[in-house]
Amino acid sequence: MTYTTITVADQPPLRLFTLNRPERRNAMTPVMQQELIDALEDSVASPARVLVLTGAGDAFCAGLDLQVLQGMNDKPAAEHRADAERIARLFRTLYELPLPTIAAVHGPAIAGGTGLAMICDFTLATPAAKFGFTEARIGFVPALVSAFLALEIGDKRSRDLLLTARLFDAVEAHRLGLVNEIIAPYQLMPRVQALAEALAANSPQSLAATKRLMAAQHKPWLDAAIELAMQANAQARETADFREGIAAFLAKRKPVWSKESAP
Repeated sequence: MTYTTITVADQPPLRLFTLNRPERRNAMTPVMQQELIDALEDSVASPARVLVLTGAGDAFCAGLDLQVLQGMNDKPAAEHRADAERIARLFRTLYELPLPTIAAVHGPAIAGGTGLAMICDFTLATPAAKFGFTEARIGFVPALVSAFLALEIGDKRSRDLLLTARLFDAVEAHRLGLVNEIIAPYQLMPRVQALAEALAANSPQSLAATKRLMAAQHKPWLDAAIELAMQANAQARETADFREGIAAFLAKRKPVWSKESAP
């Protein structure tokens, strides 16, 4: 299968996915999201035993491409809903995939990029990695990622990261449990390869069954949380603060928030 925004390379026992928009810091577009979904689903029946996700250039993933988001300002609610459903499907496909997954984070992984990194079974990062759920800075809501974040680190710490919208480094991400290991840059991919080989030495049926079991334990709660998140995601795109936040970011100015938006 041919892709335009990602590359896929088999390096047995692993299959390497590389987000390939380095000129945009690998920011996600609808095309990239769908290509990732297709590539993940296609890999289930492949010889690959482990999937690895990384990014081309200096960044892992800068989150959603804000130029794409700006273009959605005047679109109907149904399109906002469809966009939210696609993002939810991407995160959930990654979370429920029967194959073990590893994120190799060598640079910034912001907003949805943090989501991609943390939802993988293993997250390995270099000291240069940066994380953050920065959606509130642009009048958006970190809706879909919030459900998975709460599973990872609990409600109280999730509120800290989501409400402050602050950036945090690999050391703090490791302390919070979002990063498994901090690796020197030159050792990152060798460590990924070694981890993939260790995983591949285990029973693939056992690994798949374990992942299915763990996903099933959270399924009722996650079903409800994702539905609420999709609604919040779509609704946020229709607010004055969202339009102002995107415009201010692209114009490199401070946003002026709407007083009417506050409860």
